[in-house]
Amino acid sequence: MEPTEAKDAVRADPSRTHRPDFQASSDPALQESADAGKVQLLDYGQLYDLWERQQWATQDLDFTQDRIDWHERIPEEERFQRMYGLSSFFIGEQKVADELGPIMRAAPTEQQRIFLSTQIADEARHVRFFDRFFGEVGVLEGADELAQKLEALDQHLNAAFRTLFDDLLRSRVDRLAQEPGDRDAMVEAITLYHMVIEGMLALTGQHFIIDYNERMGTLPAFVEGFSNVARDEHRHIAFGVRFLTECVEEDERYRGVMQRMLEQAIPVADKVIDPPWAEEDDLELFGVSREDTHAFAAQCLTRRLKVIGLMPATA
Repeated sequence: MEPTEAKDAVRADPSRTHRPDFQASSDPALQESADAGKVQLLDYGQLYDLWERQQWATQDLDFTQDRIDWHERIPEEERFQRMYGLSSFFIGEQKVADELGPIMRAAPTEQQRIFLSTQIADEARHVRFFDRFFGEVGVLEGADELAQKLEALDQHLNAAFRTLFDDLLRSRVDRLAQEPGDRDAMVEAITLYHMVIEGMLALTGQHFIIDYNERMGTLPAFVEGFSNVARDEHRHIAFGVRFLTECVEEDERYRGVMQRMLEQAIPVADKVIDPPWAEEDDLELFGVSREDTHAFAAQCLTRRLKVIGLMPATA
């Protein structure tokens, strides 16, 4: 494939996003109609039912070929470059799994709490997926236990990652743990968690990492499992869009709460996208430029905000 053809392939939506199981989530980012603010969102009961239909097991994945690819087909420099994305996802999944409990308990309705309980289970499964991948592929040497892996991977993160998770997210979650009825803190937490961390960062990384491995023909079990992770994330985000849409309909002042949270978080999230060793303005990672990566994340967020009502829809 020539370089221009590769770039065009990256810009095109991977076929998986058009699969019925991905489209079933009602995540606005997957639907062009969201540009006009027109999406039929699933309710909380329907999202729960979808969770039951979309179960998968990490133990079903066979990482034999992935181990061969990692050690024999992927060059050492590229393995180092891949470690930023892999480390961010592994540690990020562990952090959000830890922080979801207070958010779930603070949800105003029982249906919301039931769905958020499924998300806790999903996040735990995502941590297990990365734990198995790193262990069975042999990505790290001398780190057998989960805690050892997480500690070893911390060196690959940048300061913005820590600010987003350990400062912005944790402070909102701690407020909810103390005052579950603090609706502003709940709106801030859902905006940060579902719209920024999952919606901007996680799904952008998943989009390009999966696409790159599919084009290169590498890490087939990782691609299968990570595609399942991405499908879960779309379902989570659909919950967030539904919740925030209802908040705006309930009280217009929540627009301001969301907007202030986005204004605080987006500049940090933009820096999380870039690896700590990235210095060149024309850096390409997974075959795409910094500009393309940021543009993709912005489009996904814009579509969701249009449906929520925070941005004007286009005709």
